[in-house]
Amino acid sequence: MKTVFSGVLRRSFLFTVPYLVFFLTGCALTRDLTDTRPTSNIADEWPAYEAAEAQTYLAQCRHQFQAARNLLQNLEQKTFPKSFDLLIAVNQLDILLSEPLGFAELYANVHPNSTMRAAGEVCEQKLTSLQNDIHLSPHLYSQLAQVDLVALNETDRQFVSWRLQLSKLKGAHLPTDKRERIRELNDAILKTGQEFSANIRNDTRQVELQPGDLRGLPDDYVAAHPVNAAGKVVLTTDNPDYLPVMLYALSDNTRLRMYKAFRQRGYPANREVLKKLLVLRRELAGLLGYDNYADYITADKMIGSAQNAGAFIDRIHQIVLPRAQQDYSALLQRLRKIDPTATRVGDWQKSFLENLIKNDVYAVDAQEMRRYFSYPKVRRGIFDLVESLFQVSIKPWNTPVWHESVEAYEIWEGGKRLGQFYLDMHPRGGKYQHAAHFGLRSGVAGVQLPLAALVCNFPGDDGSAGLMEHDQVETFLHEFGHLLHSMFGGQVPWAGLAGTNVQRDFVEAPSMMLEEWVWDKGTLQSFATDADGNVIPDALVAKMNAAREFGKGIFIRQQLFYAALSLNYYHGDPQDIDLDAVMVELQGRYSPFAYVDDTHFYTSFGHLDGYSAIYYTYMWSLALATDMFSEFQRAGMRDPIVAKRYRDKVLAPGATKPAAQLVEDFLGRPFSLDAFGKSLEIE
Repeated sequence: MKTVFSGVLRRSFLFTVPYLVFFLTGCALTRDLTDTRPTSNIADEWPAYEAAEAQTYLAQCRHQFQAARNLLQNLEQKTFPKSFDLLIAVNQLDILLSEPLGFAELYANVHPNSTMRAAGEVCEQKLTSLQNDIHLSPHLYSQLAQVDLVALNETDRQFVSWRLQLSKLKGAHLPTDKRERIRELNDAILKTGQEFSANIRNDTRQVELQPGDLRGLPDDYVAAHPVNAAGKVVLTTDNPDYLPVMLYALSDNTRLRMYKAFRQRGYPANREVLKKLLVLRRELAGLLGYDNYADYITADKMIGSAQNAGAFIDRIHQIVLPRAQQDYSALLQRLRKIDPTATRVGDWQKSFLENLIKNDVYAVDAQEMRRYFSYPKVRRGIFDLVESLFQVSIKPWNTPVWHESVEAYEIWEGGKRLGQFYLDMHPRGGKYQHAAHFGLRSGVAGVQLPLAALVCNFPGDDGSAGLMEHDQVETFLHEFGHLLHSMFGGQVPWAGLAGTNVQRDFVEAPSMMLEEWVWDKGTLQSFATDADGNVIPDALVAKMNAAREFGKGIFIRQQLFYAALSLNYYHGDPQDIDLDAVMVELQGRYSPFAYVDDTHFYTSFGHLDGYSAIYYTYMWSLALATDMFSEFQRAGMRDPIVAKRYRDKVLAPGATKPAAQLVEDFLGRPFSLDAFGKSLEIE
């Protein structure tokens, strides 16, 4: 039985890794390792709250901060004749900071109490600032540089090499004055990023409509949105309201109004906030020896450089362009059946027209599909898939939670508990509005279990059946893929190398590959039943798969637009940048859809903080996922030998090997982009 938490969560496993990585579908919000802040006089800067819950929480955070700070000060006075003692000490610092930092960012994004969200932001700032001092410590850096790598095993050698690279990218090798300026910049970067995210999170817009404007929406949706005292229907820009309108609303004006409201979130406040963020990061990159932030942030990724990232974007764009043009022509032809005078398709019409074409050409009715995807059944189906594929079991976990809708579970293998996780899956006021995996505690073998939370915004907490779109089912499994990476990869000796702490442009690949299972007939029919218990028919699954490829070209071009936007914002000189002009120019170059007046997409594009310049990683990871999935296509979706090899070679090692080596170990050859490129060509 779960209880709603009031106060500080307390568990037997106290701490976790400090390098939080969050992921979301569309999706991924992550905090760059550069986002840190200073510790000068920081112990005296803790605010007070009248609310007892927030004050108790912050007092615990302060205690955890001081314990880690004391350890750092102690270590900076020591030398380590035995290298392994040094590695253990650094690992202990990671462990002391990790769980408090994990929950701080979680609470800042999802806690139902606004004061607790504010306290979470403060705690995140304090702990991240201390983490920055660890990374910037010239004493620890010089000690690590003296470690004899030859005497270490492969895993320990990877830990030292990774930590040295991280410390150098942080500036630990620089003189004192530059390190101090880096601290100041990182202080401002974190606070500015928090402001950018909060402006998006807190800007839920409303659109007033006439009841007739909901024509085409599912009956359960209409019933859940009754008219108010003024005879109007009020919809919000939260995903459970927004997405069905874009798919089903017959009124073009209704979809356009919702689209504009959705792409106005964060505006105008985030225009200046983003410009400030770009300027701060450009200066930071310069201090660290890079011409721009895009070059800096790609230096330790698989891609290697901003130039390579740009070349990858353009390469994929050239491959997919003919297919995207074919998709667009089909959309325009379908629109002309509604409006014979139409000369182009608008971005707000895309999903609606795709749905019509899939219904017309492939006889796929999205509303028919959704009746088979009730949230409780989807959750059980995903649990069953994971248990069967990886030979584990998922059991309820009786522990305090921060909201009554949150559920908690443990994952077991035989008699061994592998990890713990929370599901916070339904929308509420002030909560993060998309889908994300929060790594709360990276596992350390023999020390602590991995802990994670999935944060989504699916229907199903209002007494309804919680009918989901198939895309939402895919999102659920995608995020669960990150969770599995945390669990299976959380059995390594070094916190910094656990789970999803892999190179950022690989981290989405395992989750993207797992999405393939929600298109598999055997998997779908194991859980997808309607209210009367009827299993989703063979014919419908076949139609879904036949229709799946339509629109892929358009989707890829849209993703490349987002990737180019993030890369270009961080590649040029931000002092005089015209954010809107750059966005419009890049949309014209990469997107099939023209810019819509009075919209400002970048102000609600949260990845511009967390992912900064590297949104390209979604397409890069998809290319890797396509290559890895070829093994399951060859052997079978439920082949136990391939599944075990995938778990052992890709997920379980965490970051104890470079990402390219993980993929090669699984495939038996170096990874290739060829399979992905071929999948984008016109058939």
